[in-house]
Amino acid sequence: MEYSRTSEEAPRRATVAGVGTPEHDGHEGTRHRVTRSIVDHGPSTAADLAERLELTPAGVRRHLDALVAEGVVEATEQRVYGRRGRGRPAKVFALTDVGRSGFHQEYDELAAEALRFVAEQLGTEAVAKFARERLAAREERYRPSVESAPPGERARALAEALSADGYAASARPAPGGEQLCQHHCPVAHVAERFPQLCEAEAEVFARLLGTHVQRLATIAHGDGVCTTHVPAVQAESAGSTTGRRTGSPGPQNTDMNPPRRGPSRSRESTDATPASGRTTS
Repeated sequence: MEYSRTSEEAPRRATVAGVGTPEHDGHEGTRHRVTRSIVDHGPSTAADLAERLELTPAGVRRHLDALVAEGVVEATEQRVYGRRGRGRPAKVFALTDVGRSGFHQEYDELAAEALRFVAEQLGTEAVAKFARERLAAREERYRPSVESAPPGERARALAEALSADGYAASARPAPGGEQLCQHHCPVAHVAERFPQLCEAEAEVFARLLGTHVQRLATIAHGDGVCTTHVPAVQAESAGSTTGRRTGSPGPQNTDMNPPRRGPSRSRESTDATPASGRTTS
């Protein structure tokens, strides 16, 4: 696996072979499957990857070693809750910025420059308005599938809709409710500079689910997964509130900068990266 060489024919931006474009043979094809699995499922152990990809653990470790050497993935120790057994905790592998860049949409820099111009000329509120308008059509597209789901299944229905748009999302039970996890964010590089994109998305989730939501982590701020907490009580009674239209007053997240540590964070979101003291948008 090699970075593309600079030449008259090569693009100025280096690409990681086997990350953005799948090859179906040789080591690069397998390494693309490994990185794709991490995107779809979040930070993973070698044993998890071997099981999902039907490969031997030894074979997966060889590919992970190569990806670590290339700077595509990084390894951290898996957090253990409760009593720890003998031996060292398993290593968890997550994509680095280099690895994630192979899955990003094109023209990230152009989009960031355009939003910077808007902010300079019209103010940051104009960026927030743009972010809300950008998500309005998607909100209305998601609404039928979310509203038609039983109250207890609406977070899962939203996750399926997000996955269809490339966010590799999932929903799972968590203390006090559910966690909506997005393992991939096509606009993470832009959202890192303009948190209004994340804030507008959280507002959409709140309206669709009929409850306030709390953002616990975002890829844009260096976490392995975008994680949103959906409270249990309100989620179960969402049937009477999900009919709000875009732009109508509705429950919104009032705490966009929650503590990075807390009992409501699932193992998946806390395993992604160690707490760094940063706050999320």
